Amino acid sequence: MTYITKPRLHHPTLPINKIGFTRRDYEGKISTLCAGCGHDSISAALIQACWELDIEPHRVAKLSGIGCSSKTPDYFLGSSHGFNTVHGRMPSVLTGANLANRDLIYLGISGDGDSASIGLGQFAHVMRRGVNMTYILENNGVYGLTKGQFSATADAGSKSKRGIANTEAPVDTVSLALLLGATFVARSFSGDKKQLVPLIKAALAHQGAAFIDVVSPCVAFNNHSGSTKSYDYVREHNDAVNRLDFIASREPITVDYEAGEVASVQQHDGSVLRLRKIDPGYDATDRIAAMHYIQQHQAKGEVVTGLLFVDPETEDLHAHLNTAQTPFNRLGPKELCPGRAALDKLNASLR
Repeated sequence: MTYITKPRLHHPTLPINKIGFTRRDYEGKISTLCAGCGHDSISAALIQACWELDIEPHRVAKLSGIGCSSKTPDYFLGSSHGFNTVHGRMPSVLTGANLANRDLIYLGISGDGDSASIGLGQFAHVMRRGVNMTYILENNGVYGLTKGQFSATADAGSKSKRGIANTEAPVDTVSLALLLGATFVARSFSGDKKQLVPLIKAALAHQGAAFIDVVSPCVAFNNHSGSTKSYDYVREHNDAVNRLDFIASREPITVDYEAGEVASVQQHDGSVLRLRKIDPGYDATDRIAAMHYIQQHQAKGEVVTGLLFVDPETEDLHAHLNTAQTPFNRLGPKELCPGRAALDKLNASLR
């Protein structure tokens, strides 16, 4: 199989950011995902966010696990550091990299199968430890690489492409992140670029564990009537804080309406979706209220999106462990091997 690579030359009139990069400089390889996949929209939002923040691409370290979502780091920030780990183990590898070099910007990309099943324990500990990272969960409710089985985030009662109903309770990663102590928690929709880009920018600027669950419909296995992760369902049940920008394989569907209002949006298949933005007075600094709000609307079958919780006064893992300001990978033999006297003092403190 051959792949067409993107041309290296840029048009001279492309706008540049404050450090002299065009948006094209933040792109990666051509995506091999299905046309209309929500993951590609997330990649586009990440590219836009990093370009607007004037981030030098080489200062970003992007890590992923296994799955359709974990392929996407190849499609953005092609000049950044990257490491594809094994299934569900991205958080621990990212934690080790962060401890070794605190000067990089860490971006963890994962999926619902990667994070909510085999990697659930890893997800729990990276949230509670406060690792300084932006954790993007591309959530489509299915295992796309293995032909559409339900994942752990699939809602009870939702149906597969073959019409089989899911009977198991879902793992709500947003509520779990709040319980585990994440200091920045948000949810968005892959087709809502005007909401997603600012959320990613805020998460990248946050000091601590920032988590964004992005509902990202799988056009091959989970974008049909009966799925709660489809474009139709999310549009109908979304309780959003930002404007919409529908991205699909056909002509984009867009809508613009004020906070607190309800908008009906007709889809390509003729179905009508109902969207409701939450009130602008929502307090995102109250963890308990955020948990209650999520559960309250979840009981109504509504998908709450936007910045759900942020702690403005946080510390990351390095502050908790009181590590050296100099990244570990830059410490020399003198600092790493201080001598027998220092070792004896350390051992004595542990007796």
